[in-house]
Amino acid sequence: MVTPTAVKNQHVLRFQELGKGDVLVAGGKGASLGELTRAGIRVPNGFVVTTHAFQWAVTTIDANGEIVSAVSSLDGRDLRASTKVGAWARARVEAAPLPEELVSQVAQRYRELCVGAGQDDLPVAVRSSATAEDSAEDSFAGLQDTYLWVRGAEEVNQAVRRCWASLYSVDSITYRRRRGLPEDGLAMAVVVQRMVDARSSGVMFTQSPVNGDRSVVALDASWGLGSAVVGGEVTPDSYVINKITGDVVRKTIADKAVRDVPVPGGQGVRAEAVPEEMRTAPAVDDDEIRTLVEIGRRVEQHYGCPQDIEWAISASAPRGENIFLLQSRPVTVGQDRDRVSLAAPKAKAFHHVLSALGVGIPTPGRGNG
Repeated sequence: MVTPTAVKNQHVLRFQELGKGDVLVAGGKGASLGELTRAGIRVPNGFVVTTHAFQWAVTTIDANGEIVSAVSSLDGRDLRASTKVGAWARARVEAAPLPEELVSQVAQRYRELCVGAGQDDLPVAVRSSATAEDSAEDSFAGLQDTYLWVRGAEEVNQAVRRCWASLYSVDSITYRRRRGLPEDGLAMAVVVQRMVDARSSGVMFTQSPVNGDRSVVALDASWGLGSAVVGGEVTPDSYVINKITGDVVRKTIADKAVRDVPVPGGQGVRAEAVPEEMRTAPAVDDDEIRTLVEIGRRVEQHYGCPQDIEWAISASAPRGENIFLLQSRPVTVGQDRDRVSLAAPKAKAFHHVLSALGVGIPTPGRGNG
C-alpha cells in the first residue's frame, strides 16, 4: 500500500500521462482512456484521481483495517450480512473528509478542463475506475457509481468521495467475495471526464456478442445520452456490419420514445420524450456508421483483441470531429460459458451491457454518453 508520502503528482494525473499499463494507478477505465488518448483516438479530455489518492485517504478512513477485515470475512452468498457491512463501510467513507491537498489538486485539474473548454463550470462525468474492472478475466462494469453532468470543483470532489464509497456497494462486495478477489490492496481510481452533449450514443462490439464472429461489428444507437439505454428506458437501434466490407448485414430501427438529456442549468440528467418525428428515425446515418466501424477496427487493432466500446456523437461539434469514444474494454462475453450473466446470447449489443450492470447506476450518474 502506498503511504501518505506518495509522490504528489501521482494523486491526480491527466489522461495524456496514462496508458494501458497503468491499471494499478488509474483503474481499468482510466488506463484505457489514457491509452486511447495516446493512440490519437478522439476522447473527451479529462484526468484520473489515482489509486494512490484512494490509499492515501484510506490511511485515515480505515487506519486499523476494520473495513478490509469486515468485508474479507463475508460470505458472498449472505446478502443480508453483505448489505449491513456494505452500508456501514460506505457511510464511513462518504463521511470522511478528503485530504485538503487532494481537494486542491482535483480543483486545479478541473479548472484546467474549464479553461480548455472556455467555460467556468464545465459539466463532467465522474466515473469509478476499479483496478480489477474491464479486464478480460473480470468485468466490474456498472458495479460502482458514475455521476453525470457534474459542475463545479466542490461538487466534483464530493462525487469522487461517493465513487470511492461505492466500492462497498452490496453488488460490488458480493461480486468480489463470490470470485474470491482479495480485499487487501483493493483500490479505486476515479475518472473525471468532460461530458459530451450527445445527440446520439451507444455501444459497439468488434465481434458478434451472440456467436463470437470476429468478421462483424455489432452496433447499438439511440438518441441522447447512453444512460437511457443502460437504464432500460429505451430499446436502441441495432446494426450488424460486415467488418471487412462495411456493408450493413442487418438493422433494426426501434421506436425510441425517450432520451436522457442534461438537467437545464443544473446537474445530473433527466428523461424526456423524443419528438414524434425522431422516434422511428435512425439515431446514426450511414456515414456515421462507417466512421464508427473504422474507429472500432482501429481500436481493436491497437489492443490486439475484440473490444466493447462506448461512444457518443456530439450535437455541437462539427461533423467529422463529433464522434467521441467514452471507453473501450476487452470483450468479456462468450469467453467463459459458466458466466451466464455476461455470456448468455443476447439479441442486441446493449443487452450485454445491461447484464453486466446488474442493478443499474444511481441518479444523477447512469453512464457517460
